[in-house]
Amino acid sequence: MDDKRNIIMAVLLTGIILFGWPLMMEQFFPDMANKNEVVEQANAPATDQAAGDSMTPSVAPTTGGTDISAAAPSDKIRPLATVLRENPRVLIDTPRLQGSINLKGGRVDDLTLTDHTVDMSKDSEPVRLFAPSGTENAYFSRVGWAGDGVAVPDDNTVWSTDGSTLTPATPVTLSWSNETGQTYVIKLSIDSDYLITSEQSVVNRSENPIAVKPYALINRKRDLDNVPPEEASTWTIHSGPVGVYEGAANYDVDYENLAGEEPGFFASMFGTSAVPGTNSYSTEVSWLGFTDKYWLGALIPENINDVDARFRSGGGDIFQAEIAKKSAQIVGPGQQLKTTTRLFAGAKENALLEKYEDAYGIRNLDRAIDWGWFYWFEKPLFYLLNWLFQLVGNFGVAIILMTFIVRGIMFPIAQKQFASMAQMRAVQPKMKAIQAKHKDDKQQQQQEIMKLYKDEKVNPLAGCLPIFLQIPIFFALYKVLMLSIEMRHQPFALWIKDLSAPDPLTPVNLFGLLPFDPPTFLAVGILPILMGITMHLQFKLNPAPMDPMQKQIFSIMPWILVFIMAPFAAGLQLYWTVSNTLTILQQKWLYSRHPQMQEAMAKEAEEKARKAAADKAEA
Repeated sequence: MDDKRNIIMAVLLTGIILFGWPLMMEQFFPDMANKNEVVEQANAPATDQAAGDSMTPSVAPTTGGTDISAAAPSDKIRPLATVLRENPRVLIDTPRLQGSINLKGGRVDDLTLTDHTVDMSKDSEPVRLFAPSGTENAYFSRVGWAGDGVAVPDDNTVWSTDGSTLTPATPVTLSWSNETGQTYVIKLSIDSDYLITSEQSVVNRSENPIAVKPYALINRKRDLDNVPPEEASTWTIHSGPVGVYEGAANYDVDYENLAGEEPGFFASMFGTSAVPGTNSYSTEVSWLGFTDKYWLGALIPENINDVDARFRSGGGDIFQAEIAKKSAQIVGPGQQLKTTTRLFAGAKENALLEKYEDAYGIRNLDRAIDWGWFYWFEKPLFYLLNWLFQLVGNFGVAIILMTFIVRGIMFPIAQKQFASMAQMRAVQPKMKAIQAKHKDDKQQQQQEIMKLYKDEKVNPLAGCLPIFLQIPIFFALYKVLMLSIEMRHQPFALWIKDLSAPDPLTPVNLFGLLPFDPPTFLAVGILPILMGITMHLQFKLNPAPMDPMQKQIFSIMPWILVFIMAPFAAGLQLYWTVSNTLTILQQKWLYSRHPQMQEAMAKEAEEKARKAAADKAEA
């Protein structure tokens, strides 16, 4: 019975480690998990959004500082098309980005990603990342200056421009002059992907020196009560404020925390390093911004050691990321001050993020993808999966091939596990004899069993250790398949048109023949059902537990997992189904190599049948 207890303990520990280990590492070993504690809390949050569209700059100790107003109050929300027509604009036209820049305020507030559509329908619109203030999902970026005793451009400033369209080949320069002799210039350039570079300069033509502090911000409206499920932040996939500062990637801050709401279950249970309301950083600010599952808006300073940064909330559902020079810069008469800031606004494509890291020295930009604690293992798996996809041209086939490779690498581990199970099965009769002989003396029983293990050279934990070694592999595959934008909207075959979405066909509505959509908890697709069947067959090949309760747990576990896995991406379901199938074939082959297992199982089956017949006759 002890070996069966070991099996059930292994299963329970596997689940605990699978779901608890990454969380524990993030909470208790932040350096290993690339987490940081917040070391400074800035001033109180800025003016509430009821202040309307104005964001008057002011010098602040931590960042150049502005009032937060990403969107007007809810009763002033206007249609996107209406807002886009209200002010003069400079068009943005690149192979991958389309949109415009609002000349009132100099905001980059209109961006769509031409390579990515909202859904799989033929008439689907491109994904919209940025939207103007006053619209339902306002999200924008701008650069500016805070000044003391000098007129600086603000949100109501209408900039002049030397061009009508920003393209990779044609930069655009915005300019504005005040009445005291200062001219402010923003030269905008864009590459063929997702990077916009802002070169800020101020020329002082007055007779007196001025003090200004250049800054940049990303401002976002996020309705926390209506976040789409696919964009919600979970303990395994972070969505919200993110950045690399103080030497490491940080996923501690979330919208709820900034809004001053109660932390989630895990945050309240284990604690969080984020400070409600405002979180400030002043050491090695490489980049910061807001991330969704697949998209990122991030500010990237030119000098990581000469900026302060912070996240803050303006109340309600308005949030802002800011960077600014550490101190006000003195610009003497006839002098000029220049500052460069980059804005990444686009899809979190791993190869592109790494390209920007190398080209501009942007530290850990690829950590915008929340790889988690198993980063060191997930990236090689991602490279393998992406290489297979490039090789065969079908992401589903690539997942199947990767499953073969992973199972092949793990085969020696499975062999060792199976050999241990065979050894434990071989000593079962002796263990039963010891248990019967010392049934009233548990201590003596344990001593005798340990002596039996030693004499027979059996390690009862040998069968459990390989299971633990497989946990990082499974969790890494889960993260890779869930986070890879490369898998988004990728078809496989037949009814699987999108491997990043759950299996769409379910027998509940007769595979779509009945005109209704079942509730999420009942929408069990074909792939999850196949996964459950293959897992059931896999368990049937294992030696049956002697304890009735354990046997019942193993019998219902596959069907419970069917419902648990149903909402997950079809790509993950495909991997698990193929992996189960390969495990069944592998076990069949290993049984042929260990006939004692089959003999022992046959004897147990005969004994159970004989006992059942005897009980029936007695009844």
